[in-house]
Amino acid sequence: MLSLFLPLFLVFLALGLPVVFGLIAAPALLLWQAGMERDIVLLYRNVYNGMDSFPLMAIPFFMLAGELMNRSGITLRLVEFAQAMMGHLRGGLAHVNVLSSILFAGLSGSAVADTSALGSMLIPAMEKQGYTRRFAAAITAASSVIGPIIPPSGIMIIYAYVMGESVAALFLAGIVPGLMVGIGLMIMIKVMADRYDFPVASRRTTWGEAGQASLRAFWPLMTPVIILGGILGGIFTPTEAAAVAVGYALIVGLFVMRSLRPADLPSIFSAAGVTSAVVLLLVGAAMAFKTVASLARTPEQLAGIILALSDNPLILLFLINILLFIVGMFLDAGPAIIILGPILGPIFIEMGVEPVHFAIIMAVNLTVGLATPPMGLVLFVASSVSGEKVETIARAILPFLAVHAIVIFLITYIPALSLTIPRLAGFVN
Repeated sequence: MLSLFLPLFLVFLALGLPVVFGLIAAPALLLWQAGMERDIVLLYRNVYNGMDSFPLMAIPFFMLAGELMNRSGITLRLVEFAQAMMGHLRGGLAHVNVLSSILFAGLSGSAVADTSALGSMLIPAMEKQGYTRRFAAAITAASSVIGPIIPPSGIMIIYAYVMGESVAALFLAGIVPGLMVGIGLMIMIKVMADRYDFPVASRRTTWGEAGQASLRAFWPLMTPVIILGGILGGIFTPTEAAAVAVGYALIVGLFVMRSLRPADLPSIFSAAGVTSAVVLLLVGAAMAFKTVASLARTPEQLAGIILALSDNPLILLFLINILLFIVGMFLDAGPAIIILGPILGPIFIEMGVEPVHFAIIMAVNLTVGLATPPMGLVLFVASSVSGEKVETIARAILPFLAVHAIVIFLITYIPALSLTIPRLAGFVN
C-alpha cells in the first residue's frame, strides 16, 4: 500500500497541487489509509527536522548575498564587463548573455535569480538589436542553468547534506562542468550567428576600456574567490562562507560602490527570506517524504529493478541519465535530489562510481531540468520577464538543450572532467 505514495504524488502534481504540499499529502494519506496514524506524527515532525540543520543555513545566506549583489547594481557591472570582452563578436549580445550567467553564477548560485536579473536587462537589449524575443528568452533560460552548477550552489549543498558528502568537494567538481555548459552554448551561438547573420553588439573595445570595465567588475568578481579560497584554506566552513559572503556584499554595496542604501535593506531581507523559506520548506517536506519511502522499502525495490536491467555500470549510467532528465521535466532539482539521491547514490557507489562523480552527474542533469518543458521553472520565469509564451520559448531552446545533453554525457563517461580539481585539492583519491 505504502509503495503507492510516489504515483499518488505524481497525480497531485498533475492536478496542480504545489510540490511541497504534494510531498506531505501523498504519504500522509496512504499512512492514514494503512491505519498507521502514529507514523503521520513522525512524518510531520520530520518536516521540521529536515530543515533543522547547520549545513542548510548556507542556503538562506547565499540567497541573501545574491539579493544584495543584485540590488547593488552589481549585475550591470558584470554585464558591462562581459560586453567589453565579447560584445564585438557576431552574435555578441548572446555571447554576453552566456558569459554574464557564468559570472553571475559565482554570486548567487540560483538559476531563477539569473534568469530574472539578467533577463530583465538583456532580453529587451537583444530584441532592440534585432534578435527575436523568443531567441533572447531561450538563451537566457538555457544559460541560467549554469548558476546552480558553478559554486556556490544551493543544489550542491542539499546533495552534500542528504548524502554526507563534502560541500567543498562538490563545489570544486562543479567548476569544469559549468564552464563546459557555457562554452558549449557559445559554440552553438557561433554556429547560429554565422547561419542567421546575428548582429554585432558593439565595436571592439580598446585595452583602456577593457581595463576600466575590469576594474568596475573587480569587487563582484572577488566574491567567489573569497568563498572558495576561505573554504579550501580551512578558514571557514561552507555555512560560515555564506555568512561571510553576506557581510562582503553589504560592505561592497554600502561603502565601496555606495549603490545600496540602508533603507533598501528591509525589502532585500524580506525577498531573500521568502525565497529561502520556499527552498527550506521543500527540503523539509522532501526529507519527510524520504522517511515514508524508507518505511515502504522503496529504495530496495527500485535498486532491485535497476540492477535487474544490467550489471554494466556504463549502461546503467546511460539509463539513469535518461531517467533523471525525465524527472527534471516535472520535479524541481532540490526535492528530486533528496528523494532520488539516497536511492540511486548507494547503488552506483557500490558499483564503483566515485561518490563525487555521481553527485555531479545527478546535480547537473536535474539542474538542466529547470530549463526543460513542461515544468521547467526558468522557462516560466523567462516567459514572465520577456512576455513570450512558455511553449514558444520551449521550442526555441531545443538547440541549447542538445548542448546540455552532450555535456551531461561527457561528464558521465569522462570522470576526470569533474574529478580533476577536487583530486588536486585532496578531496578525492
